[in-house]
Amino acid sequence: VQLQASGGGLVQAGGSLSLDCASSGRTFSNNGEGWFRQAPEKEREFVAAIGWKGGQTLYSDSVKGRFTISRDVGKNKVYLQMNSLKAEDTAVYYCAAARGPVATAASGMYRYWGQGTLVTVSS
Repeated sequence: VQLQASGGGLVQAGGSLSLDCASSGRTFSNNGEGWFRQAPEKEREFVAAIGWKGGQTLYSDSVKGRFTISRDVGKNKVYLQMNSLKAEDTAVYYCAAARGPVATAASGMYRYWGQGTLVTVSS
């Protein structure tokens, strides 16, 4: 089972990036999925999560109103649209699949983790 995040890169502050996470080896259509990030010398933190039906979403306060999480169950993909990016959004972004069906911010509730994609926002 693999999760692969992609779409990271270098962007100027105020710009946008779209990340996607593809799963292989199994489908996570019945699982919540989420995005976390880890900035240099900082702890990993929750960014956004989406429930198995897509109707339930959660966001950290720091990205609410700027980031949007979505999923395409048919394609086994989860997306993170990031707008109005700030320098403090610079981090490695990881996607993860939860143990259960609901969206959750608790990293301990995630069983499968992708390798991450680097997002760098220049100020």
